Amino acid sequence: MKRLCLLLQAWTRPLATALLLLGCTAPWANAHIDLQRAGTHVAKYEQGTRDLCNSLIDAFIDKGVADAAGDYAQHIPVRVIATMLGVPLEMEEEFTDWVRGVLENMTDMERRKRARQNIIEFFLAQVKDRQENPRENDLITELMNSEVEGKKVPIEYVLGVCNLMLVAGVDTTWSAIGSTLWHMAQHPEHRKQLRDNPDLWPTAIEELLRVYAPVTMARIVDHDVEYNGCPMKAGDRVLMPFPAANRDPRVFENPDEVILDREHNRHVAFGSGIHRCAGSNLARLEVRVALQTWLERIPEFELVDPSSVTWAGGQVHGPRRCMVKF
Repeated sequence: MKRLCLLLQAWTRPLATALLLLGCTAPWANAHIDLQRAGTHVAKYEQGTRDLCNSLIDAFIDKGVADAAGDYAQHIPVRVIATMLGVPLEMEEEFTDWVRGVLENMTDMERRKRARQNIIEFFLAQVKDRQENPRENDLITELMNSEVEGKKVPIEYVLGVCNLMLVAGVDTTWSAIGSTLWHMAQHPEHRKQLRDNPDLWPTAIEELLRVYAPVTMARIVDHDVEYNGCPMKAGDRVLMPFPAANRDPRVFENPDEVILDREHNRHVAFGSGIHRCAGSNLARLEVRVALQTWLERIPEFELVDPSSVTWAGGQVHGPRRCMVKF
């Protein structure tokens, strides 16, 4: 129970801080950054992600109408990550409920704690099962067998990365996918531009991530300060929206315009520095494959009713209901 309480306390903090609270020394706390360099490693999930996207579209394409968020975007990251971790795909609904419990209930602390506890207990059980019944070819096993400076990484590190993958990699990515579909439903000229110029896909994905960055980072003020006339006291909780930074006119020309072939695009949709998103390469892959597959299968579509689209609040911004017709 003491260990569980410590994990709950730590996982309300940024990952680097959490790992230190859990007693992980600097090498363990910094090791997760290696995930950022795994561009070639995540490429092996592309075909499986494409197959998943096609199977989701198969379920509604004959209806001529679908919820681009609920029927499509929200299923992709959770299934991809479940496959990577080697956990049952049948738990998709539970995973989704836990992630929403953590991220979409800013004022309901009891639900957030329950969701966190469910995640911790689930991954503790997964680790224990692999200790008793060794497996191969899944990320949890790979993490458990990882070494830094000749020593096995601690179990707390394994749990921290699994938690990161689930909580930080699901809602954020499905929100990004949903936002790009919402945009494309209203911009046939951009759909045509991508059809006519497939070489634009890399820059197009970066531009859509810039404009529709889903994450707003939270921090706690550590000393009294005033910024641009706004006083902040030590202990205050502040939100720093990445989407606002991505529309800074001092950095981006015509920042409010979506320019799919934008050449200079140093956005911060994935953060920066030591807090840069560890799964950015996987997120890019999922967003690109999800959008490519949709446009291949459903090249022409539009919103059923723009006013009926609903959006999530809190630290992650993205459509939760986005009905389209085709």
